[in-house]
This record gives sequence, structure tokens and C-alpha cells, in this order.
Amino acid sequence: MLVDSHAHLDMYTPDELPGVLTRAHAAGVQTILAIGIGDGPHQMHRALEIAEATPSPDLPSIYASAGIHPQEAANATPENLAQLAALAANSRCIAIGEIGLDYYHVENPLPDVQKAAFLAQLRIAAAARKPILIHCRTSELATPQAKAKFGPANAWEELLTLLAEHWTPEIRGASTPAGIMHCFSGTVGDARSALALGFHLSFAGNLTYPAAKSIREAAAFAPADRILVETDAPFLAPIPFRGQRNEPALVAHTADALAQLRNLTPSDLAAQTTANFHSLFTLNLEPRT
Repeated sequence: MLVDSHAHLDMYTPDELPGVLTRAHAAGVQTILAIGIGDGPHQMHRALEIAEATPSPDLPSIYASAGIHPQEAANATPENLAQLAALAANSRCIAIGEIGLDYYHVENPLPDVQKAAFLAQLRIAAAARKPILIHCRTSELATPQAKAKFGPANAWEELLTLLAEHWTPEIRGASTPAGIMHCFSGTVGDARSALALGFHLSFAGNLTYPAAKSIREAAAFAPADRILVETDAPFLAPIPFRGQRNEPALVAHTADALAQLRNLTPSDLAAQTTANFHSLFTLNLEPRT
């Protein structure tokens, strides 16, 4: 059985979602972490609502996160941060995120605004004793306008600096895991840096893309007890569905690709990543029946 460790279930309509979940269950997806960022802080509760909806033995068990995406950092107001803290107190909200830094889009807030929002959410996560889900995207491949706006700023290096100072075991609590580098897309060197800070690496559909050589190298390198798989649905559909709308059922294709890289059977890879997910979140809730 598989875990999709990062899916935006609230981006499906109420009419679409039952079919999405039914197909996921049929594909062997036992658990989904629904990401609670919505289209902004006013919608970050929706993932938790989905997770708390009426359970069914024929559907995956759903948990939720909540957070303010770096693109929405200007909206990290006291009121919205208070709402996030309230959501974090819910036992079915198991992580804060996705949060981080994003210097890719010219429309995004300036770095200082993003950093302030990120640090505020780290404080909430520490108080709630919940791991974090990291989003990090640099302006390296962005448009000329974005490069002009963000200049030489390096989101990855700045993120690592903030985490090393503000997300230590002493701050978050020694028993609280660091969290997940969502849709890990870096090099082996980047993986070493993330692992040194205690993070798990979650691999998405872009692992299967022909140009993703460095991601595959990192995926083969990562320790067995630190790997996860995800869809980032409805984005980043894996080969052979690239360009189509993604959904949790397709995490099986990413898992198969990761299994091949690591010389594992698909069932062994599924067992490993599922165990890693439950160990990371130390879930005390059984799959609902």
C-alpha cells in the first residue's frame, strides 16, 4: 500500500473528488496528506475539512496540513496566523505547510516579506510540535523580470540558513521531526544539506522526466528511511501522463520509478515509504474504517 505524501485535494471540485479518491484506493493508495494552502489563507482550512469528512473503508485515509504559501506571504497577517495556529491544534492536521521561499515568480513578495512569514509559521509549528512541509523555488530558471526583481538572492541557501538557526531540535522539540522537503528537485549535494537538517525527501512525478538526471541521482542516494513519494496533484503528472491533470492514483508510477532506481520491488518500495511516513508523523490515528 502507498502513501501520497502531498496532494492538493481541495483543488478538485466536490463532484470530482469522490472519483479521485476511489481511483486512488483502487491503485493501492492507503493514505493521502491533503495540503492546506488553498488559493490563500482564507482557504487553508479546506484540506482539514476533507480529512474530517465522513470516512469510508473503500477510500484512503486522509490527513491534512495547513500553511501560508510563500506566494501568499504578504497575507501572513496576525489574524491569518491565528487561524493557522487554531488549525494546527487539530489532531488530524499533522503538519504545517507547505511553507518556505519562492523567488521564481515576479509577482511573489520580496524576500524579506517571505522570510518573515516563514519564521512566523515556524514559531506556530514549534508551539504545536508539528513537522513542516517545505516549498522552495529559486529564480534561477525564472523570467528575466523575476531575475531582475530577486537579483542574486538564492532561495535554497537562504532557506537552509533560516532552518539551521530557527528549526533546530531545541526549538521545535527534540521529539518533533523536522519535516519534508516537498517535491525534492535538487542535487545530491542539496540532498545532503536537507538530510543533515533532519528532513525527509519526497519525490514527485518530475522524478520520471527525461531531463531530471540530478533528481534521480539524489533519489538513488537518499537513505532508505528518509524517502517518500507524492503526486503534488493536480500538478506534475508522471510519465506516461505528463501534461495531463495529476491525481493521487498516479503516485504508483512515481513509486515504480523510484523502486527501479533503488533496485527494489514496487511492493518493497511501497512498504518502505509507507513506514517512513508513519514514523515521521508518529500517527496515533488508525486508518478509518
